[in-house]
Amino acid sequence: MSHSTAIPMVDLRAHFQPLREEILAGLGKILDQAGFILGEHGRALEQDVAQLCGVAHGVGCASGTDALLLALRALGIGPGDEVIVPTFTFIATAEAVLYVGAKPVFVDVDPQNYVLTASLVEAAITDRTKAIIPVHLYGLPADMPAIMSLAQQHHLKVIEDCAQAIGASIHGRAVGSFGDIGCFSFFPSKNLGGAGDGGMVVTNDPELEKQLRGLRNHGSWQTYHHDVLGYNSRLDEMQALILRTEFPHLSTFNAGRQRAAAWYAEHLAGLDLQLPHAPEAYQHVYHQYTIQLEGRDAVKAALQAEQIASAIYYPIPGHRQKMFGDQPQGYCPVADNLAERVLSLPMFPELQEAQVARVAEVIRRTLKD
Repeated sequence: MSHSTAIPMVDLRAHFQPLREEILAGLGKILDQAGFILGEHGRALEQDVAQLCGVAHGVGCASGTDALLLALRALGIGPGDEVIVPTFTFIATAEAVLYVGAKPVFVDVDPQNYVLTASLVEAAITDRTKAIIPVHLYGLPADMPAIMSLAQQHHLKVIEDCAQAIGASIHGRAVGSFGDIGCFSFFPSKNLGGAGDGGMVVTNDPELEKQLRGLRNHGSWQTYHHDVLGYNSRLDEMQALILRTEFPHLSTFNAGRQRAAAWYAEHLAGLDLQLPHAPEAYQHVYHQYTIQLEGRDAVKAALQAEQIASAIYYPIPGHRQKMFGDQPQGYCPVADNLAERVLSLPMFPELQEAQVARVAEVIRRTLKD
């Protein structure tokens, strides 16, 4: 059974098409005015994202990884400090900890929801622990109320890694507003994605905002005065304009993802696999639609044969990456198991039910064989 139409993981062409003319007109104006760095679009986007998160301040930067790095620096975390991170996530979370000279302490994740839980974090706290970075993986918030109460008890800072979860919430409260700082990525495939790299840090703390603004701009709060070692990490006006053009449509984009997720749940019902699950009152924004199953590689190959994309996020957990040295077997058993079993299926706001049905049909057939 062959189909001529491929189904991609994400369809950025379809995504940008309706906004194309508006974006091009805006880019033309930027070229005419010739103001490219730290301008009005960046400032407006900072306000938009802060408002969405229900916090006071947003500070644009060059990428989601830089957002984490700037957050750690603003909080004064450095050599001798430990930072608790989930092992089952993209490398940037742990990488940022190394950049500031601190030690990432890898913690396992919940087997159902793939995120940090307070009990797993608590077991990893030592007298050197200074911060926790929960990751809202695949678009599902981690258990922030429990993590925050644990952090308060132990006087720890909390940096939320919201790279995959803009617009997600718990009991109506947006991710990015629970911790001391929230970090976002605007990588093209994200729920709010640019046409290049970009990121943002959000906070309620005016002192942290001030630190972040100087750190992203060469450690300078006053032109040519450099008080600390900073970075060149600014969100340029062209990316900011593209993101601003998309921003009013973010809730529609996320609703499209939730609709596609509901179709998947319907079409994959009754099969021997684990579907994504959001706890009561958790708003999942399905950056990825990730299932868990035995025989994952056979299913992936069958999809590929039908020109249907799928991906493994993440085949090697952080604690197994070469850069962190060898960790003993059984160090993070859930993550090791997930790495063998997870499969992310095509997911984007423009996904059609017929496409979802086709993906499900190939999975169903493969599991029956």
